[in-house]
Amino acid sequence: MTGHTFQQRFLERYRAHLLEEERSASTVEKYLRDAGEFARWLDGGPVNKQAMIAWKSALLAKNLTPATVNAKLCAVNGLMRFLGWSECKVKLLRIQRQIFREQSRSLSKGEYLRLLDAARSLGKVRLELLMEAICSTGIRVGEVRYLTVEAVHAGKAVINLKGKIRVILLPGKLCRKLKKYAEKQKIASGEIFLAKDGGSLSRKQIWREMKRLCETAEVEPSKVFPHNLRHLFAMAFYRICRDIVKLADVLGHSSIETTRIYLCSTGSEHTKYLEHLHLIA
Repeated sequence: MTGHTFQQRFLERYRAHLLEEERSASTVEKYLRDAGEFARWLDGGPVNKQAMIAWKSALLAKNLTPATVNAKLCAVNGLMRFLGWSECKVKLLRIQRQIFREQSRSLSKGEYLRLLDAARSLGKVRLELLMEAICSTGIRVGEVRYLTVEAVHAGKAVINLKGKIRVILLPGKLCRKLKKYAEKQKIASGEIFLAKDGGSLSRKQIWREMKRLCETAEVEPSKVFPHNLRHLFAMAFYRICRDIVKLADVLGHSSIETTRIYLCSTGSEHTKYLEHLHLIA
């Protein structure tokens, strides 16, 4: 079976390419991780369309979600395109839009409040405030660094990511809490949420700290991760404004189709809607 020969140095070249395209640090990290996974799976074998199809089948055999499989395929398809091997690219899985979220991954407001209580009882002041900041503004975990002392005084955070600039208004109560926290931590300017070494909090660190609250809060670990706070914000915001276009702007989505994913109800909620139709004699 003929094909191209993969070399490890291609990954560093791919990294440089992604950075030139101004991809976010988290995207670059994920694409390289997925490309590295493909390289290990190849184990020195040739790269061709047949190999890509076989890897796609191997991913499906792992019982990964279709979305996860597609994300990995996107990363490696991008690598193929960058290397000039576009003939090796494979088609993504076709996924029918899901109209409701799995109950096991849907965080309710009550569970969110229990997480806050747990953080408070454990003396995790920074984590409690961080969760409130994400959930009350809808920012991404990678945008936490834009919550600065200057932003608090202005009442708004200007976020510049992926070539897009948007302004996030900060609730007055949140500003007061953030200002008080910054003063107590002697943070006069710049980022408010800092690691012990003075650097930015990493996505992994925030994820890990939130997971540690699960037992105390009595919330399933499958529901506890930073992005779910953004989902909870989206649901709460939409229930009040009922304007999906405005919500898309607040969340920083280029497509309303993406925003629709955030508004999926849980399976139990969907069942209630069906019961209220009263179409069974």
